[in-house]
Amino acid sequence: MSPQGRVVAAMSGGVDSSVAAALLRDQGFEVIGLTMNLFALPPDACQDENLRSCCGRRAGEDAHRVALALGIEHYTADFRKSFAETVIADFCREYAGGRTPNPCLRCNQFIKFDRLWRRAGRLGAGAVATGHYARIDRDADSGRWRLRKGVDADKDQSYFLYTLTQEGLGRTLFPVGGYQKSEVRAIARKLSLPVSERRESQEICFVPDDDYARFLREQIPEAFRPGPIVDTKGRTIGRHEGIPNFTVGQRKGMGIAALHPLYVLAIDTARNAVVAGTNDELYRKTLVAEDVHWIAGEAPAEPREAAVKIRYKHPEARALLVPRQGNRILVEFEKPQRAVTPGQAAVFYDGDVVLGGGTIRETVS
Repeated sequence: MSPQGRVVAAMSGGVDSSVAAALLRDQGFEVIGLTMNLFALPPDACQDENLRSCCGRRAGEDAHRVALALGIEHYTADFRKSFAETVIADFCREYAGGRTPNPCLRCNQFIKFDRLWRRAGRLGAGAVATGHYARIDRDADSGRWRLRKGVDADKDQSYFLYTLTQEGLGRTLFPVGGYQKSEVRAIARKLSLPVSERRESQEICFVPDDDYARFLREQIPEAFRPGPIVDTKGRTIGRHEGIPNFTVGQRKGMGIAALHPLYVLAIDTARNAVVAGTNDELYRKTLVAEDVHWIAGEAPAEPREAAVKIRYKHPEARALLVPRQGNRILVEFEKPQRAVTPGQAAVFYDGDVVLGGGTIRETVS
């Protein structure tokens, strides 16, 4: 056993996870590389050399080549069944229910920081490391672990990690969280890693062509039932071919001639209807989030102010957090926010520290 102990590094074949493994090795850890097999694309798609997905033909090969270059062990774990049951099935179920999910959140919660931890334990490792741009430290006053933003503001991924627990933070490492992306690539070049120039992976790995409607139609064809497009007064102004084709804030795809651009304001699953309106009608000042998780392990006793992100790339907005019963929270923004979308996550920050987050259930007019 090395002086720093044994750690399993999740290796996707990308530059971030490769450099994370390299940094840990150089810090004196005994690093074991592990590539997760999460899903299977059609064989012809996996042959594409430029496929930006962890199922790409080169992904596993690249991870193995990096492990050889670093002189570390490398294994592959088959998590396809768990990924299909916890991530893909939820993705389809949420779209069928008129919500817009973020599958990366569920992948982190149920695969990368659950199944991967368990596999690490079987390999005798005390921690798991990934290439996420985030940081972990301990609060000097309370002794609790804190999740903080990555140093690179453009690459920060703390939004996707708000479900981490105190126990989980204590056995997780984010080696590249203190670096800029340019510095990570520079380290890869210096070490002559074969993935130093590899392109960024796409947001949703199991939909390589970004055609969500096609993917959903193949998975849940029964959800594509034609129905009305209505205005805010309930009057029918058009027809749609299935609610999974739409998300709040969307403009394209309605095929309605109007004096002003129309956007999706809401999806009414009870009527199988899409509610459309103007851009001004997209703004909401209050939302309710459910399944709320607090990094500290407990909810604040009183309402408190925080900065809130309602989507990964959405600018933070000041708001008042008001805890509610049933693990819910009321978020009251200082200024109305555009296209607050049920199914997405609302994540709460105090400076660069993640307080917690939850799934947006509904907005309040």
